Amino acid sequence: MGMKNFMVLVLSVSLVVGVTVITSCIGTKTTTKDITPQEAFTLIQKNQNNPDFVIIDVRTPEEFGGEHIEQAININFYSETFRDTLNALDKNKTYLIYCQVGGRSSSALDIMAELNFKKVYNILGGINQWKAEGLSTVE
Repeated sequence: MGMKNFMVLVLSVSLVVGVTVITSCIGTKTTTKDITPQEAFTLIQKNQNNPDFVIIDVRTPEEFGGEHIEQAININFYSETFRDTLNALDKNKTYLIYCQVGGRSSSALDIMAELNFKKVYNILGGINQWKAEGLSTVE
């Protein structure tokens, strides 16, 4: 009888440890989310003076130079160092990413999730949809 109780205790402790480990892993999970341009605009407004909020335009420097969302920085998706450049960023900051129509930024979102960024938002439809909804850009 003692051995059976011991085994129940060992299994119970193992279960608690397993659940704790799984929960702590879930707690650090990346939040990646596609959001509408209007939701992105609201997010930008709420974070205007937040140094831990970064807007990234993943288009080419030429596309970026033509026009971009105010305060955005340019990290070219097609650059050979794109992944390394992303990996060098502070993963605890909140990022809003976009491209022209959503393809490159969607791929960038997946890469940032793999690199364990904490919070990344992707603008659905890219800058084209942003402009179609009457939201402003800068040159």
